[in-house]
Amino acid sequence: MSRTVVIAGGGPTGLLLACELALAGAEPVVVEPRTDDPEFSPGMAVHGRTLEILEQRGLADRIGEHEMFAWPRTPFAFHWLDLTSVGPNEYTYAYPQWRLERLLRARAGELGVELRRGVRVSDYTQDADGVTVHTRAEDGTEETLRAAYLVGADGADSTVRRLAGIEFVASGKEYAGVLGDVELEESEHDTFDGGLYPAGVFGALPLQPGRLRLMTIEFGATPPAADVPVSTEELLDSVRRVLGKAPRVATTHYLARYGGPTRLAERYRDGRVFLAGDAAHVLFISGTQGVNTGLHDALNLGWKLAATLAGHASPGLPDSYESERRPVGERVALHSRAQMALMHPLAEITPLRDMVAELTAIESVNRHLLEMTTAVGYPAPADADPGADPHALVGRRVPGVTLNTGAGDTKLLELLRTGRGLLVDLTGGAGGGADPAEAIAWADRVDIVTAGSAEPALDATLVLVRPDGFVAWADDAAGARAKGLGSALTTWFGEPDEAASAAPAAPSA
Repeated sequence: MSRTVVIAGGGPTGLLLACELALAGAEPVVVEPRTDDPEFSPGMAVHGRTLEILEQRGLADRIGEHEMFAWPRTPFAFHWLDLTSVGPNEYTYAYPQWRLERLLRARAGELGVELRRGVRVSDYTQDADGVTVHTRAEDGTEETLRAAYLVGADGADSTVRRLAGIEFVASGKEYAGVLGDVELEESEHDTFDGGLYPAGVFGALPLQPGRLRLMTIEFGATPPAADVPVSTEELLDSVRRVLGKAPRVATTHYLARYGGPTRLAERYRDGRVFLAGDAAHVLFISGTQGVNTGLHDALNLGWKLAATLAGHASPGLPDSYESERRPVGERVALHSRAQMALMHPLAEITPLRDMVAELTAIESVNRHLLEMTTAVGYPAPADADPGADPHALVGRRVPGVTLNTGAGDTKLLELLRTGRGLLVDLTGGAGGGADPAEAIAWADRVDIVTAGSAEPALDATLVLVRPDGFVAWADDAAGARAKGLGSALTTWFGEPDEAASAAPAAPSA
């Protein structure tokens, strides 16, 4: 089988997917119509769960000290939620998408990813052995690529999704928005302003000294045609309709439109073709849900395709991408629609908004809303842990604990930087449960680390972690799930290597 995967789209989702594939030995080719590297983007923030991904792959340390800061508050339908009830993983961080793309593009270059800019997918055909992808460059040059898989990470207007005939189901309220990064004639550039009004939403966000982002949302509005350039006057007219007045703009640096209903692809796979990111789901702009969800799509899909190309995936592994990620898409789409339903029409919805405000003052409700779309859990496969209920960690992201190993203290997330599976052994040789040496038969895919303890403590003695950082299997001191380790290893990492199983154990530390 070809080890090539063509990725349509070089935004954050496509770039992270390419990095994941290359890290695991596959050969991704990214085709991206854009050729410029602007220092502007509609997206201006990332979620704490996105930073978790970057830390897991060793990229968080590359972000400069002054390039990012935690956003002081997080909205739900313009109700401001209390961040003191959650940890940093649920914060939103100011970090523009253009910086994120540059970070991922640089990493892709280090991993040898082939990036073809000024090129787009124009058509494809697929058969039992692969996908024939047709591309067209800006100058009209056409080329054909042969690949094992094609992934559409090409945005809300995805060509790949359209060619696959996958319906992009719309739901919720329509809205149109426009934003601009401007310098005002007045001197007040550093004041945050934002509010919900009968006609829509207005926000003013300081970007840097002397520069401000103005943005609006108008519910039920229809934006101009896509081929009509965005203008400063269009932005100011929208501000006036929402706010009743508009500031005087001296200089405009960047303009963009956004909006539309919430959309979710009816399926994420069509044979050898997959969808990820905005090609699979379009969400309300609030809360960085789009980029965060797209990056986790990429993290989930990358290792599964790579394992399949390497020939050691279980038969159902590629299918688990849709079964795990589409329910997440449904969840964030629900979150998106609920926010819009609580914002318009304001005169009618105000009593319900007042009641929701009372509910968000309850800590458990506040926490639920903050974690609703990001504290993701995947259901355990029916055969992954026979004879016992799954451990509470199974299907969840592995906690970011520090392990006390023979080589000193090591962050667990740092041990995932290779993109391989990981078995954490905290048994201390006590016995009574699964034998960690059982994983030696998967030594070409799974690392074993022995640690005396974890801080904070894990309620587990053995933890099997997938390459994407989610727990595949775990056992506790009672050893009730001991028989499940081999089954979980086979489910997520394929059949064992019999030659490796005969070799002596060599746990890492």
